[in-house]
Amino acid sequence: MTGVTRKATVRPHELVERALELSGADETAVIVEENSSVNLRWAGNALTTNGTTRGRQVTVVASVDGATGTAAGVVSRSGVAPGELAELVAAAERAARAAGPVEDAQPLVGPGASGGEFEAPPQTTSPSVLDRFAEGLGEAFRAARDGGRELFGFASHTVASTYLGTSAGARLRYDRPEGTAELNAKSPDRLRSAWANRATDDFRDVDVLAMDGELARRLAWAQRSVALPAGRYETVLPPVAVADLLIYLHWMADVRDAAEGRTVFSAPGGGTRIGERLTRLPVRLYSDPAEPGLEVEPFVVAHSTGGAVGSGQSVFDNGAPLERAEWISDGTLRALPGSRYAAGVTGVPSALRPDNLILDAGSSATTEELIAGTERGLLLTCLWYIREVDPQNLLMTGLTRDGVYLVENGEITGAVNNFRFNESPLAVLGRATEAGRTERCLSREWGDWFGRSSMPALRVPEFHMSSVSPGV
Repeated sequence: MTGVTRKATVRPHELVERALELSGADETAVIVEENSSVNLRWAGNALTTNGTTRGRQVTVVASVDGATGTAAGVVSRSGVAPGELAELVAAAERAARAAGPVEDAQPLVGPGASGGEFEAPPQTTSPSVLDRFAEGLGEAFRAARDGGRELFGFASHTVASTYLGTSAGARLRYDRPEGTAELNAKSPDRLRSAWANRATDDFRDVDVLAMDGELARRLAWAQRSVALPAGRYETVLPPVAVADLLIYLHWMADVRDAAEGRTVFSAPGGGTRIGERLTRLPVRLYSDPAEPGLEVEPFVVAHSTGGAVGSGQSVFDNGAPLERAEWISDGTLRALPGSRYAAGVTGVPSALRPDNLILDAGSSATTEELIAGTERGLLLTCLWYIREVDPQNLLMTGLTRDGVYLVENGEITGAVNNFRFNESPLAVLGRATEAGRTERCLSREWGDWFGRSSMPALRVPEFHMSSVSPGV
């Protein structure tokens, strides 16, 4: 969706209306997404590149009724001009007629969900959003040079405006700003590395000089190196590492898969684990499109049915209103995400899935306070290269990176080697004995696909470091 030169000036809502007029399908949904972004990159204490991009993507979902059921065709294309709409709509209709009937077919929704002014122009970003950050970055470069370290990283800001219309009468629009900053500090010999990131909507709340100070402290911790074997260690997971685990847990929490006995949320002997206490901590895990600071589209935007991310989504739910969904409350599983179809066939408590995730244990403790309460254990920075091993119990494996630190008697006493870990996110949540305050964070592993999360730090006994991993 980047670097597209538009062939004609036409407003996004007009594309939606024209596509709907052109459609000969029984039902049609059209999604137009306008995207603008700016970015900065730096390496070795100096800016290297910056840029701006604009893009447009149009998705047409056409459904046709046949003697044996309803079929759907979905086609998405970038940089669509008005003269190309007819062929795009026709391609979606051909795909629908060539496909077999689908079981998740539902009538498309009409007016009902809340959305912005449909005919308003898309919002855009500009390089000025990074002005204050760039000034702070210059100060951070000077501080890093004086401190004998090198800074690498990037910052980006994107505003995506989504327009959605259905042949049933829905007309919805939403503007989402999203920014990220990632900062990596290395010692001159490149043997010590520390990393931090921030999620933001406008960069006014990002203090890059403070981020550099945080990384300088971690590099100082790493001046003492301690070799540890694989094993099970009491571990403090910062919010970003908790997000690395729980976002994937959330993606895999599909109500139909659970009801059919295929996931960690399936009960032995049949049914689901809804109503079961999953953790001793009084945590709430929920999604809410109106969550302050994490606002997202209050209606479903689905470009496909199924898929690896959010397997329970359905293109027939496009435009359906989204509300707060309480997945876990007081440590007990209350509901699972699922499409309207899945909710109907399972009869299990479920809800459509807003695009954010919040874990809250009602604590005000900082990560530093969790460290201070640790007699001997590890502090992680982040997890990466995470892969699923066994979907039945959601066993996952991955690596630590950019700083694993030894905690002794409440203080950081050095850095240890990296590890490969083997853990289930649900088991981690179940074993957690203490949680910190909930704060906005950005998963390192999944942040490109899921940018809206708030998590606390967690203290987890016997976190399984299955083998030693080389590298920093």
